[in-house]
Amino acid sequence: MPMPIEDLEAALREGFPDAQIQVDDLAGDGDHYKARIVSSAFAGLPRIKQHQLVYAALKGKMGGELHALALETSAPA
Repeated sequence: MPMPIEDLEAALREGFPDAQIQVDDLAGDGDHYKARIVSSAFAGLPRIKQHQLVYAALKGKMGGELHALALETSAPA
């Protein structure tokens, strides 16, 4: 069962309360999303660590309810 975009946004906002978050449904199927997250939590971290934080915030939903998630992560300028 696909993950509704609202659930994805809610999980990301819970994990990164200070963040600017934009989520787009790439295919219109509730299964392929792109998330742009700007959070101070990412400051000084390499991209792989930033993405690991995002996957941790999704609490195991990646690969299950959530099939594909393209990530753009950064710290505030």
